[in-house]
Amino acid sequence: MTHTIAPPEPTVAPLGVTIAIEDDATPIVRLIGRTLRDSVHTGHASAALDELRAVVAVRSHDTPQAATVAFSGGSIAVSNGVSGTPDATVTVDLNGRFASVGEPDGDSSTAAAVLDALAPPLPHWQEAADSFWAAARSIRGIPDVLVVIAADDDGNIEQHVAGAGESQYLIAGPPELLAGIFSGADDLLAALMTGQLGLSGTMSQLSVLTAASWKVRYDV
Repeated sequence: MTHTIAPPEPTVAPLGVTIAIEDDATPIVRLIGRTLRDSVHTGHASAALDELRAVVAVRSHDTPQAATVAFSGGSIAVSNGVSGTPDATVTVDLNGRFASVGEPDGDSSTAAAVLDALAPPLPHWQEAADSFWAAARSIRGIPDVLVVIAADDDGNIEQHVAGAGESQYLIAGPPELLAGIFSGADDLLAALMTGQLGLSGTMSQLSVLTAASWKVRYDV
C-alpha cells in the first residue's frame, strides 16, 4: 500500500523543545522524531533534552538503517544516515522500543540520556486505543469499530470499544503490547510474529489496520 507523505512541520514541545525532521524522512528518522516528541510531551525527558548539546548516531542492530540526532539546547534535528564523528553512537532494536544492543560508543552519559529519551512511558491501553482509532479514521477502508480485548497474566480480561457502526475489527492481547501497538511504540506486524495477538477480521481489514499502525508509528 502506497501513501503520499508530506513533510511535517517542526513540533514545538513543552519547555520550548523543538523537534524537526528532514524532508522526505526515512522510517527511522520518523520513528525517532515521533518517539522524542512523545517523550517530551509526557514530560519524561524534557529537562534533559532541553539542556543537551551533542550529536548522537542511532543505528539499527539488524538493518542498515541509521540516523543522526543533533541536540542544540532545546532544538533537536533528526536526519538520515551518519556522517562525521558523533559524540555518542547507540545501536538499538527498532522493533524493541529502542532497546540498546551492545555497549554504546563515545560519551556514556550522552548515550544514556538519549536512550532514556527514546523510552517514554506507554499510555494506558484504552487511552491509546481511542487515540489510535481517531488517527486511523482518515484511512480509506478502516472499519467503523475497533474492539480491543486485554488479557493480563493474572487472567483478568477487559474489553474496550472504539468507534461506532457496523463493520468492526477485533484485537486481543496483553495490555502492555496493545498499548505499544496503539501508541506506535511497537510494530503491528512484528508483534503478530510473537504469537501474543489474536485478531478477528478480514485480510483486507488487516491490511488497512496495518496502514493505520504505520500512520501512528511513523507520524505520517
